[in-house]
Amino acid sequence: MKVPAAKRANAFQDAISLRSFANDFIFFENYSFNFDPKTDLYRYPDCVYVKSSHPKSHFETSNFKQMTKSILLTLAGAAFVIASCQNKSSENSDAAEKDTTAAAGAPVETQKANSDYKPSFEGQTRIGSVKSTTAYEGKVLTSDLKNPWGVTTLPDGRLIITEKAGTMRIATTDGKVSAPITGIPAVNSEGQGGLLGIRVDPEFDKNRMVYWVFAETRPGGNLTSVAKGKLSADEKKIEGATVIYRATPAFPSNLHYGGRILFDKKGDLVISTGERSDTVSRPQAQHLNSSLGKVIRITKDGKPVAGSPFEGKAGAKPEIYSYGHRNVQGLAFHPVSGDLWEVEFGPRGGDELNRIEAGKNYGWPTITYGIEYSGKKIGDSIQVKEGMEQPVYYWDPVVSPSGITFYSSDSIPEWKNNLFIGGLSSMHIARLVIENNKVVGEERLLASEGQRFRDITEGKDGALYAVTDQGRLYRIYKK
Repeated sequence: MKVPAAKRANAFQDAISLRSFANDFIFFENYSFNFDPKTDLYRYPDCVYVKSSHPKSHFETSNFKQMTKSILLTLAGAAFVIASCQNKSSENSDAAEKDTTAAAGAPVETQKANSDYKPSFEGQTRIGSVKSTTAYEGKVLTSDLKNPWGVTTLPDGRLIITEKAGTMRIATTDGKVSAPITGIPAVNSEGQGGLLGIRVDPEFDKNRMVYWVFAETRPGGNLTSVAKGKLSADEKKIEGATVIYRATPAFPSNLHYGGRILFDKKGDLVISTGERSDTVSRPQAQHLNSSLGKVIRITKDGKPVAGSPFEGKAGAKPEIYSYGHRNVQGLAFHPVSGDLWEVEFGPRGGDELNRIEAGKNYGWPTITYGIEYSGKKIGDSIQVKEGMEQPVYYWDPVVSPSGITFYSSDSIPEWKNNLFIGGLSSMHIARLVIENNKVVGEERLLASEGQRFRDITEGKDGALYAVTDQGRLYRIYKK
């Protein structure tokens, strides 16, 4: 991790973007990383992890000894252990292998929770494990992507992929990747910003329209924006790119943009936003006059969808579909019920899976199963409140859930209608078995790969395709 000297004194402020690792590490997510896709993640000299389980431990990294004093002073005694990526490679690999061979029925999560909060109902967290009986393979198609963020299928089965810095590429299902597509408006790629989620028009064969979410710099700060444009016939550029929606207000933060995008069955867009990860902006997740911390529904032209739950309500933005969200990075419709599901980042603990209903309040920051990264309680430290929805499922420690997809193919019958979640800090793909809107089983896939799985989608061929922060594109399919 490359940390400019000027930023070292601000380490504690930056720590709001820390994410707890599956192996009890925390990750400085708001800095830029230079990944080498040919090596394991833990071997990168630029990466630094922070041990979180022992708050009074000392720094132990040779690369960042000069940072120790300034960061310790900034943390004001709340110290963590920093271990170099290389020194932890074999340890984390062994832990990942252990996860995938968990005893039948035993929860896959074995680490101590960050809080002593109790679930509101049985099965809300740490559900029993399941193990796929069908032999499958996760094949790396390419390692040549540059910080991919979103992936979706084209009608012919190829994939169109966004890269954080502001480029799009088209990839074949055998791993051939196009040159960057030009014509995309400038993005703010600092921190957690960049070119984010992507979808193609349901009538793409006729109109060749592409829709995407990106972080945009505007007066007053940055915000989550949605744009559309036409992919040229030669697939080399986007023509007529137009911003159709901006999630206001802008805020001077490079964190928590949300950024996923879907088309519903009516051809309207569903967009997720974040609350920008600041104690000042955080309360706006509860405010109906703000687009922050929301699930949004708009038309292809960026207008509120008629009949939205807050249409006509004084002071409310009519495009809001649900509210009380922290940072939604996964959206998917169930292939049978048509229900909208989402995953969102919690703070230290409290990542959530929710089934989204129109007009409902999902609680953040009033109720949460997480705590502050510093270890302090959040708000009144409550998990239940009348008028606020409970998560269907939550994780503590966090898995950092990103892109999600339901599996609808018959290729692997036992996976049908299961939810697959890309895990960032947890470095695996989570498979959730859901019955009657409850999670009844959890499995960790590709946990030994050491990859931060940013997005996942189902291909036209019945395989799953996933992209990782380190630049890989995976095809996951029946052997």
